[in-house]
Order: sequence, then structure tokens, then C-alpha cells
Amino acid sequence: MTLQHKPGTTWDDVYRRARQAAPEAFEANRIANLIGGEWKFVGETRPHALAIDASLIPGPPRIDKPTAVSAVEGSARQHAKWSKVPLDERQRRVQAALGLLREHRDTLALLLMWEIGKPWRIACADVDRCVDGVDWYIKEIERQMEGRTPLTGPVSNIASWNYPLSVLVHAELAQLLAGSAVIAKTPSQGGFHALTLAHALMVRAGLPVTLLSGIGGDLSDALISSPQLGALAFVGGRSNGRKAASTLADLRRRHILEQEGLNTWGIWNFSQWPLLAGHLKKGFEYAKQRCTAYPRYAVQRRLLPDFLATYQEVIASLKFGNPFAVAAPGDPLPELDFGPVISQSKATDLRARYEEAIVAGGIPLIRGGLGVGRFIAGQDQSAYIAPACVLNPPTGWSFHHSEPFGPIDSIVIVDTESELLSAMNVSNGALVASIATDDPAFAARLRPDVQSFKFGVNAPRSRGDREEVFGGRGASWRGAFVGGDLLISAFTDGDRPLCGNFPNGSLYPPNT
Repeated sequence: MTLQHKPGTTWDDVYRRARQAAPEAFEANRIANLIGGEWKFVGETRPHALAIDASLIPGPPRIDKPTAVSAVEGSARQHAKWSKVPLDERQRRVQAALGLLREHRDTLALLLMWEIGKPWRIACADVDRCVDGVDWYIKEIERQMEGRTPLTGPVSNIASWNYPLSVLVHAELAQLLAGSAVIAKTPSQGGFHALTLAHALMVRAGLPVTLLSGIGGDLSDALISSPQLGALAFVGGRSNGRKAASTLADLRRRHILEQEGLNTWGIWNFSQWPLLAGHLKKGFEYAKQRCTAYPRYAVQRRLLPDFLATYQEVIASLKFGNPFAVAAPGDPLPELDFGPVISQSKATDLRARYEEAIVAGGIPLIRGGLGVGRFIAGQDQSAYIAPACVLNPPTGWSFHHSEPFGPIDSIVIVDTESELLSAMNVSNGALVASIATDDPAFAARLRPDVQSFKFGVNAPRSRGDREEVFGGRGASWRGAFVGGDLLISAFTDGDRPLCGNFPNGSLYPPNT
């Protein structure tokens, strides 16, 4: 079957839509930084390769340190005014921003498809979860702000590229409701056009937001350690999280450092394979490029044949490829589990790490090929990778203790409960973990010793939103926990104690 690009969805088509929606932020060949409430076409723009097909577009306009310092000063002035705006007016303006995000939802989703490779359904969900989640906060914010006051300075947000709307913009809008002006740094890997459009709509609604692009090392003093900031919210890997923590210096300042962990499914005394198959398939959404993906399975030896039969059937059912590829012009955008990974360099690294595991003694259980993917004839496929799995990876493997952030799984065979627990705790803390078992008493016995913030029994756990609390244990998190009331508490001052993973001890909320 010969596939073609869906008419009306080329990069030029989508960019034209974004420029029509927010001409103040988009020029013909570059986007702007948002500084002091104004869009300014400053900063160095370099070519950026899109993962979809390696085509080149202008990258984010990277500003220098002095410009970032000036932007933080401008945000601090915005904060001084915004923190005094009555709550009902803050609610009105945030609600207006949600209305604009809904109006331009399709353009935002198409930008996400091009920039970070999300299939249409998953890109739409990123926008929808942002809007629906903040809607809940608008309804709850009066209760949540009782006894709370805004922070003394704006909130600086540094987030990874994978969920620009449902994580980054969602957090900003909640922070704005809580009385803080906000600063966001665009991820250099992708998402900067979608974030530019989203922030243009937020400015149009009268919200005090700042959006900056640049290299982390150049901007870290301004965006992490500036004394004018009220809080830091960071979402990313452990390496960058450690750098952020060291730059922050004073961990007594309000901070949220959300970092990775090797989330694991444990399989023990289990027989409900169709149930697990559904969870495994959904787990491959967006090529497991999320902090709550499960790339490791610790499987009881006697259950390995049944698990492998289930797992291989799931792998065979997955659909991946170019999210714009259709058989006929009138066809809808395809229903895919995932598209490319974030970049050619990431795909190359994943392939190299897989080979590393095999050379060191791991068993190559699955090594998928791109031949089963959906691609347009002649397109570049360098950022695409098929699912792969290593059985009994060597302990020296670079992914033995850390998450791949791609569709590379590993299976560890265990014989005892102690081995199972050790395999599930291999990364010194994780955000989520799950056990598949027919024995509820065993799950209850295991749970206290699994070093994950959330724990599922015969079901995966996710980041969640609205009232659901989110955080991490061990090295997967530093600082205040978020979600629901805790998210508002994290970005306000008051008498209620902060729940979190702090250097001088932790206070965990119940039922996590």
C-alpha cells in the first residue's frame, strides 16, 4: 500500500495556521521570546531537524544570560502586580485562556505532531488534559486558597519536551490561579512552536507569563538561582535534575524537581493475561517517552512462557510510523500507537544501547524492524525505532538502572520474593510501579517495600491530574509533591505543612 502525506497538514500549512492565530509571536521564518509581556524577536535561531522526516525548520531563538536576567526582572515586576489581583479576576482570566486553547486546539495538536512526533489522538489528548485539568482547579481554587497567600516571586518552570501542554502549561495555569506570575523555558528538543502559540493565547487573556528559549547552562543562573524567583518547578532526567539542584544551592527555597526512575511491572502468581495484555499495549503509547512508562518487567520464572506469549502478541499488534501518512487524501489521520522518538540522535542511541546489552550477554528476545511501520515512500526514517526487548540484561548495562525513554524493554527472571523486590527497586526510587498477581495479600505485603510513589495492583499508575497526588521516592524526586490541593500548596505560603521529598526528611500524603 502506497501512503502519502495528509493534504493540508504539511509543516508550512500548520505553521501558517499558527501565524494566523498569533501573528505577534510568529514571523515568516522565526518565533519570538516573550519578555515583560511583549513578544521580542531576539536570540540566535539555528536549523532544527524534525523527527517526522528530518526536514529542517528554524529552531528556538536562543537568548543570552543578560537577556534572561532582564526577563526574570520583568517577571518579578509582573508578579508584584498579579499577586494582588483578586482571586475571582484570576479565575476569569485563566478561564478566558482555556477558551482560547479550546478554540485553537487542532492547531496546537498539529504542532505537537510535527515537533515531537505525537500521533493525532495522543496530541489532542495532551491539549485536552491541560484544559480539562485546569478547569477543575478553577472550580476548586477558592477552597484551596483558604489560609494561603501567593509566593514572594514568580515561578520558574523548566520542563522536558514530551508533554508541553498537559504538564508545562497545565502547571503554569494552576500557578497563575494561585497568584504567581510564571516563567517557562522552551525545551530545545521540541515543542517550542506549540508553547509559543499557547503562551500567545495566555497573554491575550491577560495573564502575566514569560517564555524564553536558550541553552540551559547559559540561563541557569537566571532561571534557577535568581533571588527574585519564588519557586522552581523542574521536570526532566536525573542528570539535569542534579544540575538544577546544585544550581539552586539553597534547597530551602520552594522547589519541585521531578526526575526519572526505572518503573517496573512485577509478575508473580498471576493468571489474568488478557487483562495484562491491554495494559501492556496502552503502555507503548508515544513510544514510552514519558516518566511513568514501564520499560522493565520482573517475571516469576514459572510464568515466563505465559508472559512471553502475551507480550509478543502485544508487540505484534502495535502500529507505528509517520503520523501524517494516509492511503488516500480523504482518509483521517491514522490511529497509531507511536511515531518517531524525539530525534535521530535518540534513535541512534537506543539502537546502540540495545546492542550493548546483547554484546554483554543479554538475550535478544525481540529486535523489531521498521518494515512493519507506516511510512511515506522515500521519507527519512532515521528517528524511528521499532519495539525491542532484552531478556536478562547484564547488570552493567547502561539501562539496567535508568529508563530508556523509548520502546526498548527488558525482562528480568526472578525466583523469590526477595529477587522480585530487588528487581523492582533497582533504580533507587521510581515514580510508579505495579504488581500483577492473583494474591491481594501478597500485593499488600509487597507494597511498603517497593520504592515507588504510586503502586498499582493489576493496573498501571500514571501521573494523573486534578485531585490525584503525584511525586516520587528516592532519587526520582526532590521537593514538594504536586497534584490537587498539594499543587496549590506547593506554590503558595501558609500554615499547612508541605508534603514532599525534602533533604531534611519527607512528609508523604496518605494512600499514594
